[in-house]
Amino acid sequence: MTDMNRVEVIIDGRNFTIIGPENEEYIRDLAYFVDKKIRSLAAKNDKLSQTMAATLAALHIADELYKVKEELDELKDRTKDPLEKYNKVYKELQKAKEEILSLEEASQEYKESLSTLNKERDELIKQVEELKEMVAFKDEEIQEYKEQMQLLQDKVFNSQIELIETKKELAEYIRLLEEETSDLEKEGI
Repeated sequence: MTDMNRVEVIIDGRNFTIIGPENEEYIRDLAYFVDKKIRSLAAKNDKLSQTMAATLAALHIADELYKVKEELDELKDRTKDPLEKYNKVYKELQKAKEEILSLEEASQEYKESLSTLNKERDELIKQVEELKEMVAFKDEEIQEYKEQMQLLQDKVFNSQIELIETKKELAEYIRLLEEETSDLEKEGI
């Protein structure tokens, strides 16, 4: 059982002993509030007895309490929907956090994959550059071979011309030789 506090207060000039679980300051504030209400009503109408002033004060306090209770109930009703929405939004937020975490993990995997692919790309670029250099070198060799081949073709062409001329000369010598041989045979030699 909780400890009960015993507090002496004065309401409308009379002493009261209040016993309750609330702290002394709270009880004194309540007593002061009730005393102030009674004195305010009594000051406005000096024909009121103490009992009537206390009853009217109780009625005013009950009115304030009733209005505050209605306002509280209305606020509770108005906050019910936002609280339900809050719970829904909270669940969506948790779900979104999980999805973000999942996406961050996937993003990390993609980053690692991208890093690996970038390294492979760099290696391929390096190989392509090496192959380009090799192709350039081979192109130079091909050009040199083409030039040598052109020179050889020119030599072959010149050799063919010389061969043709030599064949012509040889044919001419053979013809002349045959003429001389035929002349010699005619002469009987």
